[in-house]
Amino acid sequence: MENTKTNETLLMVIWTQSLIATLGSLFFSEIMGYVPCELCWIQRIFMYPLVIIYGTALIKKDMSIALPGLILSGIGMFVSIYHYLVQKIAALQNAGDACGVVPCNTEYVNYFGFVTIPFLAGIAFMIIVVLHIMILKWGRN
Repeated sequence: MENTKTNETLLMVIWTQSLIATLGSLFFSEIMGYVPCELCWIQRIFMYPLVIIYGTALIKKDMSIALPGLILSGIGMFVSIYHYLVQKIAALQNAGDACGVVPCNTEYVNYFGFVTIPFLAGIAFMIIVVLHIMILKWGRN
């Protein structure tokens, strides 16, 4: 019983994280007016469905529904890491120039010298992946 309650709590945290990340990306583009680059769009493609996937799993209390969420968040995490490296590693800066209308090496925000939008997305994806794996691990015990 305790394990089920913990899993439901973790699922709620995952859903909340995906919702905050989705709303955050919409805030940056729709309120702040930052035009997303191509890699940002790819990250959005992987993040936005997570709100529905994990929300449905939460409502139905069925983690098996959420397996596609683990796959999407894992891929999104790697896209975010690559995007962050394009922004921060000089050798990859040129790869960001060829990204489209908005270069992928553009840093609209840079808090504390390292927190950029892809960094925030990457952290969100990592939290989702780690918590989902924890639920899967505890579900086997």
